[in-house]
Amino acid sequence: MAAAPVWSVDPRTGKQREQVAVEATAQEVDSVVRAAHGTRAALADRAVRTAFLRTAADRLEAARDQLVEVADAETALGPVRLTGELARTCYQLRAFAGIVEEGAFLDVVINHPDDTATPPVPDLRRYKVPLGVVAVYSASNFPFAFSVAGGDTASALAAGNPVVVKSHPDHPGLSELVAKVVRRAAAEHGIPGDVLGLVHGFEAGVELIKHPLIAAAGFTGSVRGGRALFDAAAARPVPIPFHGELGSLNPVVVTEAAAAERAEAIGTGLAGSMTLGVGQFCVKPGLVLVPSGAAGDGLVKSLTDAVSDTDAGVLLDHRMRDNFLTGVTERAQLPEVETPVTPGAGGEHTVSAGFLTVPAGKLTEEGSYDLLLEECFGPVTVVARYDDDDQARSVLSRLPGNLTATVHLSTQEAAGEGRGAEILAELTPLAGRVLVNGWPTGVAVAPRSTTAAPTRRPPPPPPPWAARPSSAGCARSPTRTPPRPCCRPSCATTTRSACRGASTTTSNADRRRVTARPTEGSGRLPAWTSNCPNCPSRCAPTGPTGTGATRTGSSPHGPVPARTGSCRPPRRPWIRPATPPGCWGRPRATSSSSPG
Repeated sequence: MAAAPVWSVDPRTGKQREQVAVEATAQEVDSVVRAAHGTRAALADRAVRTAFLRTAADRLEAARDQLVEVADAETALGPVRLTGELARTCYQLRAFAGIVEEGAFLDVVINHPDDTATPPVPDLRRYKVPLGVVAVYSASNFPFAFSVAGGDTASALAAGNPVVVKSHPDHPGLSELVAKVVRRAAAEHGIPGDVLGLVHGFEAGVELIKHPLIAAAGFTGSVRGGRALFDAAAARPVPIPFHGELGSLNPVVVTEAAAAERAEAIGTGLAGSMTLGVGQFCVKPGLVLVPSGAAGDGLVKSLTDAVSDTDAGVLLDHRMRDNFLTGVTERAQLPEVETPVTPGAGGEHTVSAGFLTVPAGKLTEEGSYDLLLEECFGPVTVVARYDDDDQARSVLSRLPGNLTATVHLSTQEAAGEGRGAEILAELTPLAGRVLVNGWPTGVAVAPRSTTAAPTRRPPPPPPPWAARPSSAGCARSPTRTPPRPCCRPSCATTTRSACRGASTTTSNADRRRVTARPTEGSGRLPAWTSNCPNCPSRCAPTGPTGTGATRTGSSPHGPVPARTGSCRPPRRPWIRPATPPGCWGRPRATSSSSPG
């Protein structure tokens, strides 16, 4: 049976432009992965990696005109947007080169010999080493920044890992061009071109995540696609880390005082954010809680005027267009859902922006209105009119983890009066990035920026040992709700004195199985690490992609002082977005005299 052709398609017309490649078979995927695996030694030298990343950025900039032309033909995102995105991609490559050059991501830890300790401590050196071949799944809506040479690829290469990219079907021609440019940059530094592999096709993506030589995966896309790959990664005989940025609703809360103070400005800003890029940003606001009454009415009127003036646009492909039209139709047909501006078809190949309104009370309980709490990719948002703070809080409590959450406060609330701080406290566990009086579309490429989405789960039942008396040296925290157990293995109480931010659900019988909480700049830690000063596993500093570098290994990997107890190695992969080089490494413990 002949392999299926891979076509480059113009989304403005729906017509095929050219055949770019054919979908890879399982045998071809195996060949590409093994070839990438064979290039690991070529990436061992940090100086070579640094030069390679900078050269790749230079070569991409030199080919800008050709790359932007092909990208626009395949995505219809426009030359201005694509030129800016390519510049961001080149900046990411250079920023990672700087991190590799500086070397802190290796997170070297040295324990000098101590014969007086019980038991004695030998000379120990721990540092991070590359994981192996990383699978990267390109995103549709960012053909440069989250694709072949995007953040996942840049961070993996920076950490010394070869990469195999599964291209997105919306821009296969661009994917081939970018891969050629990066491979030429690699050749200039003696690195084989196989260090960056590229495969096409849905089945190729499935085979890639299952390949035994794939050591980790990065994904940006839909919840359905990401969940399928995550499950496949977890089902492997040896599960691997899965770093996924999946769909997000990105809720917005507008207080009554803020709506009364600047309804027109908020409505106009919301219209610009939800229609930016034809509503195809991962952080588009998809649910907006607006107060009932005159103040909220003014905001809705402003939003209506601004969205009505928005031109129709082209989505990335016709499949997305069909899904958008189906999704808005299903939502609009729900009882008591109104459409002040009806989203839908703007023409044969375009869509028009719009928004829906619904009483917030309809979203407080499970039922058919749950559809409004799901992301609808495209230029549409849902405005939920709430009657009081309790109703708004009830809606927020039903949301899963999100990339962003936004609150609009009045001048006085922002200065500390009223419920501003309380609302922020409610939104903080809901999202990786919380905005005040701003809009979530757009992410700064900076060390302290993040789009990590925490995973929200129902609170676990209290452990059977929760009522036991505390161990010596631990200070109780009776005011914390819910109480957190101490991370010391010897402690059987609900305290936090020695944890410095660690969040654990621990019993001695379970040998410290740890559930980490979101921490500043790091999104969500793996389910099997901690942030405890008594345990060798900690969260590393963040890097320039705006997400945290989290150690993917578990400790100890050698002799451990008695006070740390024992730590269980990882058993399950975990979900989080793309991260700096430390993410793609694992710690190594050695008694060598040199950290390498």
